[in-house]
Amino acid sequence: MQVDGVIEGKLRIEKNLVVSNTGHLKGEVYADKIVVNGLIEGTCCANTIEILKKGVVSGTIYSDNLSIERGGKFFGSTHPAEQKQVVELTPKDKASSKPANKKHQSRAVNE
Repeated sequence: MQVDGVIEGKLRIEKNLVVSNTGHLKGEVYADKIVVNGLIEGTCCANTIEILKKGVVSGTIYSDNLSIERGGKFFGSTHPAEQKQVVELTPKDKASSKPANKKHQSRAVNE
């Protein structure tokens, strides 16, 4: 996908995202690879992120492979790529503990 205009919100792309020199993204971006020659403001999560010479990223980057060409700009913080599987397990554990609490609550009501 290539962005030549303005997009605000959350983008989830399975493959590559290219933000051209006229492109401006504001929000959260999830993709396999992000190439920036325009402007991204927000959170970027990708296996590979390339900031080209006219590119600007302002926000938080989650990636294990970041490159910035001479002239490219980055303002913010970087972190290792997040493991989605670990994040998904936490809500399932919480969901399984909720029914146990409901049973306990119903006993208290019946007593």
